[in-house]
Amino acid sequence: MDSTRNLKVGQVVSSKNGRDAFKVFVILEVIDEKYVLIANGSNRTLANPKKKKVNHLNIYKKVFDQIESKECGKYQFNDAYIRRILQPYEKIEFEKQEVSINE
Repeated sequence: MDSTRNLKVGQVVSSKNGRDAFKVFVILEVIDEKYVLIANGSNRTLANPKKKKVNHLNIYKKVFDQIESKECGKYQFNDAYIRRILQPYEKIEFEKQEVSINE
């Protein structure tokens, strides 16, 4: 996928390459046809998101609609909230990383 046409704000993605390889993020903004802003709440916060090319991302089907509306029910919309919702996906990416290292 080289286009942002099918991507949505709040969609879960992971990085393919670089120093942030196998890390999980959520899309905060679709900038144009090739770039999105992503954050994970720890090293890439809401205040300092990363601009990333779409073809450097693995795309998950899961979309957190509350990211776009910034309404999280009883929780505050902050970096801790982002870390909390991404936690299950980090375990999946960690397992993928272990498999690729052992091959």
